Order: sequence, then C-alpha cells, then structure tokens
Amino acid sequence: MELIGPYLAACMLLAVAGAVKTVRPMDTARALVAVIPVPLTGARLLVRVGAAAEAVVGVAAIVHPAPVTASLVAVSYVGFAAFVTVVLIRGGPLATCGCFGTPDTPATRLHVVVDLALATSAAVVAASVPAQSLWALLSSQPWEGVPLMLVSVLCAWLVYLAMTRLGEVGAARRLLGITRGAAT
Repeated sequence: MELIGPYLAACMLLAVAGAVKTVRPMDTARALVAVIPVPLTGARLLVRVGAAAEAVVGVAAIVHPAPVTASLVAVSYVGFAAFVTVVLIRGGPLATCGCFGTPDTPATRLHVVVDLALATSAAVVAASVPAQSLWALLSSQPWEGVPLMLVSVLCAWLVYLAMTRLGEVGAARRLLGITRGAAT
C-alpha cells in the first residue's frame, strides 16, 4: 500500500489525458505519424479510440483499485515509455507527444523516467493491493484518506507540470543563453 498515492496520481493523469486527447487528438496523432507511417486521419481515429480506452482505464482504476485495473495502468505507462524511447532512439522529429491533447514538451528521457515510475507504482499496487472500492481503500487511511487524496492530486499536478512546462523553461534558458554550469 506504500505506493497507492503515486498509483492514484497515475490513474488521475491517465483519466485526464485520455479524456482530453479524445476531444483534441491532433497533437498525439501527429506524434504517432512521426513514428508510425499511417495517414493522419487514421492516426486521429486511432488516438481517439486509444484515448477513450485510456480514460476508461484511469477512471476504473481509481474507482476500483484491483490487480486487473492496476495492471492495465502499468501496461499503459510501459507503452508510453516504449513509444517515447523509440522516438528518442530514432532521433525523430517529435516536437510534442501530445500527452494532454495540446502541445507540451518534446519527448525526453524525463518522460521515460516518469512513465516507468508510474508504471512501477501501478505494478506494485497490482501485486499487493486486494480488489476493493476506492471508498474502502480510503476508509483504511488516516482521516478517511483525505490527506492521501490531496497528496495524490498534488503529485499528479506536479507530473503534469513537468510534462508540459519544462519545455518552456528549456526554451527560455536557450533564449537567454543560459547553459549548464554557466555563471552570470
């Protein structure tokens, strides 16, 4: 149960990202086309279907933490990590992965690390938490799980910021001519 907080954050991110990509699939479709040669219209449909499944998995895994739902979350994040790894190895032109349905940061090793960390938390939950409802899980926590949920939401928000705003920080640094180790 030690990784239930990051697991809940992973589920929240999965649900939100899936819902947003279902409505706004183009950035992710372009990312997909950059890696897999498929027509953009086909990629857009594929992204919408996959994103809807992603949202359903995220919500189901929150509402009913169980080995099956946690395993689906883990597999999702391993898939995301694999996709970004392929892009990084190929040195592809992926400017954004479209994780949240809008242009965000380019695919980086940070994406892979975060995806694998979230996959690990989900795999640990799959292996160690018996099937139960969210309410049963929260009732076994201090203060009926309110601190756990608050920390999970904060964790999800921080991951979201890392995935969407670090590119802006890097661009600002380049614009200002700031490099690593440089003193001004």
